[in-house]
Amino acid sequence: MRTEQLEYITAVTRLGSLRRAAEELRLSQPALSETVRNLERELGVDLLERKRSGATMSAEGRELLPHIVNVLDAVDRLRAAAGEQHRISRMVRVGTVNAATVPLLIPTVRAFRAAHPLTQVEVVGAQQTDIHRALLEGGFDLGLVNHLEGDDTPAELESTELLSGRPVVCLRPDSPLAARTAVSVADLLDVPLIAMRSGYVMHRYLHRLLEGRMPSVSYSTDGAEMGKLMVAEGLGVTVLPDFSVIGDPLQRCGAITHRPLAGGAIRVLLMLQRRRAEPVPQGVRDLHDAFVARARTVGGRSSDHYT
Repeated sequence: MRTEQLEYITAVTRLGSLRRAAEELRLSQPALSETVRNLERELGVDLLERKRSGATMSAEGRELLPHIVNVLDAVDRLRAAAGEQHRISRMVRVGTVNAATVPLLIPTVRAFRAAHPLTQVEVVGAQQTDIHRALLEGGFDLGLVNHLEGDDTPAELESTELLSGRPVVCLRPDSPLAARTAVSVADLLDVPLIAMRSGYVMHRYLHRLLEGRMPSVSYSTDGAEMGKLMVAEGLGVTVLPDFSVIGDPLQRCGAITHRPLAGGAIRVLLMLQRRRAEPVPQGVRDLHDAFVARARTVGGRSSDHYT
């Protein structure tokens, strides 16, 4: 067994495709496939499930993944102890639904990179279900997802509550609704509405709030960042957690603002999740802790406790 075999299998798992892993590793796909199959024969288990849509970690592979990560971390520590100057940097991958990007995610990544200059951080926008799947399969190390108060969290994932907020209506300062102290459901049905696409928590919340009704003019989009841009450009209003609007550059420069949502009593929680497995690479632990520390400074509710 060679160290590069373990590095190759983690690359295939992270990228979800033998082709993409081969491109990143600068290998031919047949050579990478044969290397992985040699490792599977040596271990006596099928580490990957190979489908037309790509390669994903098998159930046996997921059981072995923490041990593979442990071996790679041990190799990294050995290289560091030997004083190797060109040690291969590990990468930490974060999946996010793009909530609280500016006040939380960007400062956290900036601080982490300052403390870990050799560790790459990759931030990928995705829907919650895709983030959960990638966390379980090893494609993401950490995930930032929204939860509605009362939602169950996956038992296979460790979840830390970072921020707690209320749904608000995000709108332009020159919108007629900006003169209201609170925006009602009837108000929302009278204006162009920008909704999150199916698969996002705020889509489910809005569908529940409006009881399936939608105004005559409506849009759907992927994620809060595009929703805020569409609001700033005058296409309509959208409903987001307050922590996704407060502190945003568009809000700071006066392009968007927000108003409370009448009846919006339910809380929206921003959760940091990772796979429930040991050991956890040091870089992942450090970035996790950096998120928790930053959440405390921005006034959100955080916990050292996993649910």
